[in-house]
Amino acid sequence: MSVVEPKNLDWGKLGFAYMPTDYRYVSYYKDGKWDDGQLVTDPNVTLNECACVFQYSQSCFEGLKAYRTKDGHIVCFRPDLNAQRMHDSAVRLEMPPFPVDRFVEAVKQVVKANEAWVPPYGSGATLYIRPYMIGSNSVIGVKPADEYMFRILVTPVGPYFKGGAKPIVIKVSDYDRAAPHGTGNIKAGLNYAMSLYPIVKAHEEGFAENMYLDSGTRTKVEETGGANMIFITKDGTLVTPKSDSILPSITRRSLCYVAEHYLGMKVEHREVLFSEVPNFVECGLCGTAAVISPVGKINDHGKEICFASGMEKMGPTIQKLYDTLTGIQMGRLEAPEGWICKID
Repeated sequence: MSVVEPKNLDWGKLGFAYMPTDYRYVSYYKDGKWDDGQLVTDPNVTLNECACVFQYSQSCFEGLKAYRTKDGHIVCFRPDLNAQRMHDSAVRLEMPPFPVDRFVEAVKQVVKANEAWVPPYGSGATLYIRPYMIGSNSVIGVKPADEYMFRILVTPVGPYFKGGAKPIVIKVSDYDRAAPHGTGNIKAGLNYAMSLYPIVKAHEEGFAENMYLDSGTRTKVEETGGANMIFITKDGTLVTPKSDSILPSITRRSLCYVAEHYLGMKVEHREVLFSEVPNFVECGLCGTAAVISPVGKINDHGKEICFASGMEKMGPTIQKLYDTLTGIQMGRLEAPEGWICKID
């Protein structure tokens, strides 16, 4: 159990922004192997101007959170899945994977070192954890780097929903998020770079996010710029889109398990035709930061798809999913074995 008191910050007023903390973790790959890694205090990274990450975008990252539970422990939620997903991202980008067991230990180490930055239970705030890896040596010909840097930074972030989770309005994008057989199923920095122009345009038009359709046929739902999608049918079935171009969200996989094993719901992970969407009664986006963001409307080039759950609050089924998963994360409900990783 944690014995270090949280810092005296106004946790409820924190946004989702970077704030430097005391320590970060770093490990270097050179001559075919990773070094032992260490905690450092310097938040700055110095690289050669011709570093591979600048020239050919060889980078991948992860995102997870640490928080205090009701019984006073500091925990992370399923960091082994983040470790495996980063391993898969590295393999696809021809980078040397950081070992899964070392990833989890590094997360524990850096969170423990920054214990005072973990927000208090009940504040709605969390300690956001950002592991990332980059090609660090100079490369001018198009090829993978020979040297790499793996780092983990942590920063406290405020509650995602200030004043409650209000349903959002999203739009069907004319842009493609990922190519068939591309990198849509990994957490590569380049995936997010190409989504910036469409999201800025969506925000300018008054929408919270873009819904991307499959780039091959533009008939099937994929995901948004930063989250998987979930739907609820009239008979209470949870439906999640399936595609080789979708990032395998840890939150989405956890919600599917919770739906089936805690709430007794039927779960379908399958291709979802865009033409089906008006038949669903609830819709949401799921991811680490918000867990679930309810969607009230989807704008399809001026034509509105309105969900029966409305624009005032989460739909009843998505609310149950949200309450159950956050209850597990915060220690109010018993977690499946292996889901909660204690730091202290």
